[in-house]
Amino acid sequence: MTEIPLTRPEFDSAEARAVADVLASGWVSQGPRVGAFEQAFAGRVGARFGVAASSCTTALHLALLAAGVGPGDEVICPSYSFIATANAVLYAGATPLFADIQPDTWNIDPADACRRVTSKTKAIIPVHQVGLPADLDALAPLEARGIAIVEDAACAIGTAYRGSPIGSHGHIACFSFHPRKTICAGEGGMVVTDNPAVADHIRRLRSHGASTSDFARHQAKGLAFEEYAELGYNYRMTDIQAAIGLVQLDKLGQLLARRRAIAERYNAAFREVPELQIPAEPPYATHAYQSYAVLLTDRCAADRDELLRELAGRGISCRRGIPPIHREPLYRRRCGDVTLPVTEMVAARSIFIPIFAALTADEQARVIDGVIQLAAGIRT
Repeated sequence: MTEIPLTRPEFDSAEARAVADVLASGWVSQGPRVGAFEQAFAGRVGARFGVAASSCTTALHLALLAAGVGPGDEVICPSYSFIATANAVLYAGATPLFADIQPDTWNIDPADACRRVTSKTKAIIPVHQVGLPADLDALAPLEARGIAIVEDAACAIGTAYRGSPIGSHGHIACFSFHPRKTICAGEGGMVVTDNPAVADHIRRLRSHGASTSDFARHQAKGLAFEEYAELGYNYRMTDIQAAIGLVQLDKLGQLLARRRAIAERYNAAFREVPELQIPAEPPYATHAYQSYAVLLTDRCAADRDELLRELAGRGISCRRGIPPIHREPLYRRRCGDVTLPVTEMVAARSIFIPIFAALTADEQARVIDGVIQLAAGIRT
C-alpha cells in the first residue's frame, strides 16, 4: 500500500534549471536573484517592499526589532501556533503574552487579546493560521493605541482579507517558504512592508547591520565601504533559494487552485459528518488551505491519538493539532501556569490530514474513507 504523506513540495525541471543558472553565475549568496524575488513577492501580495530572510522565524525577529520591540516589552500572540511565533519574541528580549483563539477560526480571539493589554504591550502578532486570515479589523483598536501589528503570515501566501491579499494591509507581515508551505524554497522567509525606512532597517539588520550590501560592494568593484552602526544578524537568503522561490511564485495560482479544489472535496465529504467539524471560512476571509484540519466533535468514536495511529496503519500520514506553546516546558518556566481553554480544546481534538497539489483523487478518497470510518468507529 502506497503511503500518503501529509504534504509534499511541488518541484519539477523548472526549479532545477533555475538553480543550475545560479550555480553557473558564480553568485550563490545573497545577490541579484534575491532582489528579484523580493520585488516579485512584494508585488504579488500588494506591498511596496519585500526583504528576504533565512526563515520566517528570523523574519519575525527582524520585524519585531524594526517595530521597536525590546527588553521589558510585552508582545501578545496566540499559543495555538508553531513555537517560532513566541520564540521570535524572546529573541527580541521581550515577553510573550498568550491570548486564546476563536473556536471556529482557530485564530487569535481579538476580545481576549484586547483584555491582555498592559502598559508594557508593544506589539501583537496575529497568526493567519493554516492560511485563514485573522480578523485584522477587530485588532485595529490596539493599533490606534500605538501597539504595532506584526502579522505572522507564514501560512498565508495567497490568502485574502476583505478581498485584499494578506501583506497589503499596511502592517509588517512575515511569510515562510518552508516545505510545508504552499510555495517552497527549501527554507526562507520574507518581510513585507509599505514603509521604506522599515525596509531599509530590516535589510541592514539581516546582514550584520552593514550599511551597504555585499552585492552593492561587488558592483562598486570594492570602492564602496560599509559601516556597522548597530548589532545585526546573519539572516540572509541565498540566490539558490530565491531562484527556486521565483519559479514557485510563478506557479502560485495553480497551486492555490489545486489546494482549494482538494479542500472543497474534503468539505463536501465531511460537512454532514457529525463526528467532524470542518474549517471555517468567515465572510471576511479567503482561505488558502496551506493545511487542512478537522476538529473531532464529542460524537467522535476515537480520541485524537487513536485516530492518528489507525490512519498511520492505513498508510495515511496525519498530524496532531498544533501543540500549545504555553504548555511547553520552556514557556511554563518563563510564563508560569496559563489557562487558555479554547486553545487547549482545539489542540487536543484537531488533526491535520494530507493536502498538497499532487494529491490524487484516489489518494484523497482513501483519506476521506479512513477519516469517516474511524471517526464513526467502523473498523474494516
